[in-house]
Amino acid sequence: MAEPSAFHEISFRLVRSRSSVSRARAVLRAKLGEWRAGQTVCESGELVLSELVTNALRVQVPGDRMVGVRIECRERGGLLRLEVSDAGEGRPVVQRPGELDAAGRGLLLVEALAHRWGVRERQAGIGKTVWAELLAPGIVPAPGETDVAAVTVRPGQSVRAWGTWRTVRSVRSERYASGGLFVIVGLDEGPALRLQAGEAVTVRTGRASVAGAPRALESQAQPTAGPVSSS
Repeated sequence: MAEPSAFHEISFRLVRSRSSVSRARAVLRAKLGEWRAGQTVCESGELVLSELVTNALRVQVPGDRMVGVRIECRERGGLLRLEVSDAGEGRPVVQRPGELDAAGRGLLLVEALAHRWGVRERQAGIGKTVWAELLAPGIVPAPGETDVAAVTVRPGQSVRAWGTWRTVRSVRSERYASGGLFVIVGLDEGPALRLQAGEAVTVRTGRASVAGAPRALESQAQPTAGPVSSS
């Protein structure tokens, strides 16, 4: 049986807005802080993810198409994998701009910082996924926790909210006027969480996730990707 901490990941979606680049960086920064990654890994990872998200936002697709992001950590391999998916066609190519060119260096930077990178077709749906892997010795995910999209949370699970573990009592969904989806998560204590469907929520795995499990106060700061009300 695999150890709970041997494989950790977080997936979320971003709207097609320039502010999504900083949001992606914030989520990555929070997770790498939890995983106790070194400064070099944090800085390189943020740069690489910024370039991948920026490139995805530039793809010519309908405005309602979102950008998918997946961050994966493999504890024993010391490897950080970043994936960014979009609905666009074609494959990105590394450009070699001249000294006076102000743009076109994004993938060149990814190529320089990543251990390896590549492109693959999305397994479901249209478009592609651009991925990059960085060597990250020493990163150690917290055991017994994982991050899931809010839309997958179920009653009885334990979620982290405001630095404390809360038990989920109810889950319902509401639609935006524009057609997007909100998830309303009712807790055993405190106000309900109102989250975007793709927003990341930290849940306990294994025995700690059953209903009625005792809640433990968290000494770590709550990550940006955790259960916070959407603005």
